[in-house]
Amino acid sequence: MSSELLEKDKVEETTTVNSDGDHDRFSHAFSNKEVDEAVFTGKPATALCGKKSIPMGEASKYPVCKTCKEIYDRIPG
Repeated sequence: MSSELLEKDKVEETTTVNSDGDHDRFSHAFSNKEVDEAVFTGKPATALCGKKSIPMGEASKYPVCKTCKEIYDRIPG
C-alpha cells in the first residue's frame, strides 16, 4: 500500500475482474489516485487489501472484500 495517508473521502469501492481469467468478483476499495492511474494507463490498480486488479463496474452488485472493509474501517474520517 502507498505510504501516503488515505482519507475516507478519497477511497472508492469498485468491482474488479482478475486478468488471469478468474471471474470471482468482489468489491474492493481503491484510492482515487489508484483508480485514476488504472483508467489512464490501463494497468491494474492496487486495492487496500493489496490485490492488483482493474477497477470496473458497479460495486454494489458484488460482495465486499472483507480485508478491504477492515482496512477502510480503520481509516480516520
